[in-house]
Amino acid sequence: MSDRQANVRHAAEQQRYELLVEGQPLGVAEYSEQGEQMIFTHTEVDSSLSGRGLGSVLAKGALEDARRRGKRVVPQCEFIAKYIEHHAEWQDLVDPA
Repeated sequence: MSDRQANVRHAAEQQRYELLVEGQPLGVAEYSEQGEQMIFTHTEVDSSLSGRGLGSVLAKGALEDARRRGKRVVPQCEFIAKYIEHHAEWQDLVDPA
């Protein structure tokens, strides 16, 4: 499965990012927003997509949006925390507080 078949949508009302695969929502990255902070609390991708790198597509899309919106990230979710740890280009978004 390629990135062209998957994209990330910000569902601001639900405070989450959704991974859409061929138009179907198959993953979420949930957060709570507190001022300039986005606290990522839970990330989940449908088990049928395991090993295809689509969790990374979701994480990258969420972090790109956080950067564009000028937010500081608090990665309480283990998946987002590991993604940031392994991708140095996102480490500047992490709120040191």
